Amino acid sequence: MNINKRKLLQSTLALALAATFSTGLLAQDKPIKVGVTAGPHAQIFEQVKKVAERDGLKIQVIEFSDYVQPNAALAAGDLDANSYQHKPYLDQQVKDRGYKFVSVGYTVNFPIGLYSKKVKNLKDLKEGARFGIPNDPTNGGRVLLVLQDQGLIKLKPGAGLKATPLDVVENPKKLKFIELDAAQLPRSLDDLDASAINTNYALSAGLNPAKDAIAQESAKSPYVNLLAVREADQSKPWVAKLVKAYQSDEIRKYIQTEFKGAVLAGF
Repeated sequence: MNINKRKLLQSTLALALAATFSTGLLAQDKPIKVGVTAGPHAQIFEQVKKVAERDGLKIQVIEFSDYVQPNAALAAGDLDANSYQHKPYLDQQVKDRGYKFVSVGYTVNFPIGLYSKKVKNLKDLKEGARFGIPNDPTNGGRVLLVLQDQGLIKLKPGAGLKATPLDVVENPKKLKFIELDAAQLPRSLDDLDASAINTNYALSAGLNPAKDAIAQESAKSPYVNLLAVREADQSKPWVAKLVKAYQSDEIRKYIQTEFKGAVLAGF
């Protein structure tokens, strides 16, 4: 190879390396897009954003108003991660929609509460009372298990976390289950005798789970929320930084101080 050809090759390689290096820098400068639901998840992630930035990770927090779109957006590549769901819900979404998602870390636990503007105690519900429950399979089953624990109904053996109203085998008060989108349940409370409301939506509606709920799920439940990413991304450096920022002592203290027991750190 003559000198001119060698110099040309070296110049080409240098340009290629420079382009690759430049692209890498641009990729690092691009914020990681994280989808959350409005309320505590969004509030917490604004704090996580500050912690992560000190470690060189830029985050853009994107809010959603329902439980369906954050996973759809993650699958479409519009998000890099999301933080709003528990494992039973994620597992069901993966099964039903074929999403290639994985959990990379636990976040918080929201013990679901039962609320009523008409009675102060579940035992005071009248026969035929209209009871609101989330219409997604995992949260609906979760509420039925709470009602079973409270002695209001009995589910058929083996119904487990995916129980539906069809699995109710004993219902002494003949409760009528009204299945609604989880986000609609706070607004429907006036029209129902009682309702189960996920804590993030309860807080957004001005309800204090510690004071306003007439019954609550046990804190020891399988419904700890998590950070989800696409399978292909799970080993990328930014994922480890994201989990580290969320599971920091600073965020733990923020959760304890800000939510006063209504939201629990799950890590």
